[in-house]
Amino acid sequence: MQNPVYNAIAAAGYIAGVVLLIFLGANIFDEPDNILMPMGMLSLLVFSVAIMAYLFFYQPLILMMENKHAEAAQFFLTTLGIFACIVAAFLAAGVIISFIT
Repeated sequence: MQNPVYNAIAAAGYIAGVVLLIFLGANIFDEPDNILMPMGMLSLLVFSVAIMAYLFFYQPLILMMENKHAEAAQFFLTTLGIFACIVAAFLAAGVIISFIT
């Protein structure tokens, strides 16, 4: 992906998908009292950090290695800014939904 908009949308989509699966799974299954759930959640955290590192840092790192420092900074900051707008939209939607219900 060479477009910061796509990277930000992919990050938000990944987060929404993980949260949806966790939310639906919590409603379907009882909470197990075993060691596998913390292991699974920690593994999910590590996997998520790797995905986010790729989406936010890979392309800027490539640009930096090509000695395009200004483009790298612009790419990263654009991705971060768009992602911040998506996060603000998620939070605003959550506040609105909490007032409605």
